[in-house]
Amino acid sequence: MKSIISHTEHDYNSIKKIIASFGEMYPFISIGSIGKSVSGRDLPAIRIGRASEYVLYVGAFHGTERITSVVLLKFVEEFCEALKNNTQISGVDAQKAMFGRGLIVVPVINPDGCEIALNGPTSCGYFASKISRLSSGNYQKWNANMRGVDINHNFDAGWMELHELEQKSGIYGPGATRYGGHRPESEPETVALTGLCRSVKIRHVVAFHSQGEVIYWDYGNKHIPRAKKMAEIMATSTGYALEVPTGLASGGGFKDWFIEKYGRPGFTVEMGMGENPLQPELAPQIYEKLREMMVISILM
Repeated sequence: MKSIISHTEHDYNSIKKIIASFGEMYPFISIGSIGKSVSGRDLPAIRIGRASEYVLYVGAFHGTERITSVVLLKFVEEFCEALKNNTQISGVDAQKAMFGRGLIVVPVINPDGCEIALNGPTSCGYFASKISRLSSGNYQKWNANMRGVDINHNFDAGWMELHELEQKSGIYGPGATRYGGHRPESEPETVALTGLCRSVKIRHVVAFHSQGEVIYWDYGNKHIPRAKKMAEIMATSTGYALEVPTGLASGGGFKDWFIEKYGRPGFTVEMGMGENPLQPELAPQIYEKLREMMVISILM
């Protein structure tokens, strides 16, 4: 089957159309929204399988990291094709793999930020003048949401310590990146994701970012025995390195919050190499490295 996902930039409307097409092509999946962004854009979610607990994949926390959405959608397409045709993916029987298991994919948790970074002032609406000022006209490097809050600094896990680090680094308010808001979960995108985890039992989470080809798996004093083994398996599959985040990359993130809140495994996968935003032409080779790991992560 020819993929409906091209190796070009996909804006929010394109992503919505792709997800709608999945709903038509694969009637065994569920399409919905976990909430809305600051500007009112839906935060789409794709649910595959029925289970008492789910694995959760989330992408596009940052505007310059929108390639993560493309990779996630490519995986959904290929995995659903394997389920539909009762075939294998990465040597795994898809139907047998999903027996009693479930997967939820949120391909773009920060659609406003992605639209700003991709399309500039035309996507800013009411916030156009503010974002123009905060970005100094360099929209291409915008990572935050529409209010200038970095979603992955806005979760309630070491937030105060991270907030102090932000201020020591000269970050005192909204901007293109790394400002965690005036309090944890101040942003609707953050609330939507934590709300999903509170309403559905999630076995473990994988947050997809770019770039660096590393995997982060630990946080604070929550040492989860099986998490390290899982991370080692993921690293072996991808060839990515296991690392511990430091400085402004430590705390405030989604996987940090999930580990601290639930004491279950959480991972951040930094896909690809280069300078963000990674060129969309890199998506196929990035996906090739990640495909097996994305299948294995559902099984673990």
